Amino acid sequence: MYQLADLLYLMSRLRHPEHGCPWDQKQSYQSILPHTIEEAYEVADAIERGDMQELQAELGDLLFQVVFYSQIASEEDRFDFAAVVDGIVRKLLRRHPHVFPDGDLHAHFPPGQQPAEAKVKAQWESIKATERAEKQASDAVVLAGLLDDIPNNMPVLSRAAKLQKRASQHGFDWPSIGPV
Repeated sequence: MYQLADLLYLMSRLRHPEHGCPWDQKQSYQSILPHTIEEAYEVADAIERGDMQELQAELGDLLFQVVFYSQIASEEDRFDFAAVVDGIVRKLLRRHPHVFPDGDLHAHFPPGQQPAEAKVKAQWESIKATERAEKQASDAVVLAGLLDDIPNNMPVLSRAAKLQKRASQHGFDWPSIGPV
């Protein structure tokens, strides 16, 4: 079976300036963005239909999008796929202290030491809020509010739900449907 290293090599060959694929060579972040969105919807569709064979194929297509972006970024000396992997592992370690004490990927809690799901969720939200605050403090342009990092280009119903969820986590929610 092929491995991740094979996929990374394949992508570098597709983008090779002299011997690569002309279509792949001319792509940019912006030009492949519609394909990424389409692939994400195809993953969701396969899950909703319960088609695990199709899900496997669509996850491969979505992974290819990540590899494609990473290759372009590597060519621009911005970051590479390894940095993407490092970043997500570090973030997930930081957000799961109940599983990885002291941020150690290989440390284990003694049996029976896991906190309740509600505590885990509250801790997750607290960690994310701290990360947002740190990001806002380090950005050249300071974001004005708690909702500014929610993407404007999300589908409108998804964005509305995310805005509502975020606002309710900070005390803005209706006690009943009437006032809405």
